[in-house]
Amino acid sequence: MTVKDYEEIIGKRMKSARFKHSKNVAKEAVRLAKKYGADVQKAEIAGILHDATKETPDNEQMMLVERAGICLTDMEKSSRKLWHAISGSAFVQVELGITDKEIIDAIRYHTTGRAAMTLLDKVIFVADFISADRDYDGVDKMRKVAEKDLDEAVLEGMAFTIADLAQRKLTIAPDTFAGYNEMAALKAKK
Repeated sequence: MTVKDYEEIIGKRMKSARFKHSKNVAKEAVRLAKKYGADVQKAEIAGILHDATKETPDNEQMMLVERAGICLTDMEKSSRKLWHAISGSAFVQVELGITDKEIIDAIRYHTTGRAAMTLLDKVIFVADFISADRDYDGVDKMRKVAEKDLDEAVLEGMAFTIADLAQRKLTIAPDTFAGYNEMAALKAKK
């Protein structure tokens, strides 16, 4: 399948604002992939598909997760905000037949990050933070950091996520803490 095929499929699965966001993330992922040496085609595919199940009903998301053989932790079960990333990775496997582990993982970890992130993981994580449609407080800073250092942008994104979730007294995925700690330790060594 081509990126245009994927766009056609997900365009029917989401509202126009979400579809626009997905196209913006794909565009930013391509730009970052070229800048930092990631696979451009994989970046575009993962970018366009990263939110494929964001507007899918909960029961359908859980059916996809089950069909893909993914076992959710108790924390993941209780944190609905994480479901679309996990069910999205299941969707691309089960419904689209994507077998590329890098694409699947980049979709799964685009909201949480994780330790030992691949270059593609980092590209999608950051692209989702800084796509053209984003306008949250701090996005300009994130965009500037992403221009200089992808790892620093990942660390900045994880710090933002942890602070935001802690302020709202929501659960924080262990993958986010693990990724943050790893990136902070790497930064300390520089």
